[in-house]
Amino acid sequence: MRPTFTSSHRGGSGSPLVCLHGFTDTWRTWDLVLPALERRHDVFAPTLPGHAGGPSLDRPFGVNEAVDALERMMDVAGLTSAHIAGNSLGGFLALQLAARGRATSVVALAPAGGWRRDDPLFSDAIVEHFTAMQELARAAAPYADSIVASAEGRRRATEFITTEFEHIPAELIAHQICGVAACTDVGPVLEVAVRDGWELAAERITCPVRIVWGSNDKVLPWPSAAARFREEWLPHADWVVLDDVGHCAQLDTPLEVAELIG
Repeated sequence: MRPTFTSSHRGGSGSPLVCLHGFTDTWRTWDLVLPALERRHDVFAPTLPGHAGGPSLDRPFGVNEAVDALERMMDVAGLTSAHIAGNSLGGFLALQLAARGRATSVVALAPAGGWRRDDPLFSDAIVEHFTAMQELARAAAPYADSIVASAEGRRRATEFITTEFEHIPAELIAHQICGVAACTDVGPVLEVAVRDGWELAAERITCPVRIVWGSNDKVLPWPSAAARFREEWLPHADWVVLDDVGHCAQLDTPLEVAELIG
């Protein structure tokens, strides 16, 4: 079955909460935590530009342009400020929004960009990882339903982002395979990110920040991928390390993540 990709999700009631997905993902990465979050929050989960269902890109752009786009999305959604949760790239963008005064609080799950400046392996490894993952996803997408029909297929499809997979619906895993395959401009966007580097005006962040990392993260390994956050940018944040959890904690351990987001 060909999946349907949409530009955003809005649901629930209470204080506003924006949920930002990671690179090549879609807003549906939050599916398993939404029921709990929507009991307490008015949740807005957009799909990032250049991703399946999100706004198309006229050209590859960097972090500042991505944050500009998210600010416009928040404006259209009627959100001057909000609690913001983000995973991976979405976690870094959440912190950038906080630096612009748009966040009431931030919960960043394995945010990108925190490796040391003098560690070129991360930039090279990330480009190689996402390029390879998209090539695999494009090859697998026509067979996604067949792949997720078996436990072994679901395990292989999620092995880089979660430790546990049995509770993740097969349909959601198939959606993610096809979402990665449909994400446009992966290579050029990564090239811009590597060229521009990763910087955070942490001194401008005045809201509470919680950073959550899985000890079994295979995409941004703990603790090396968190070095600048821990040593330079946000050493006084509320740090939470989840044992035996992978890169996408919202999929791996959704109930615990919902509680950490609050």
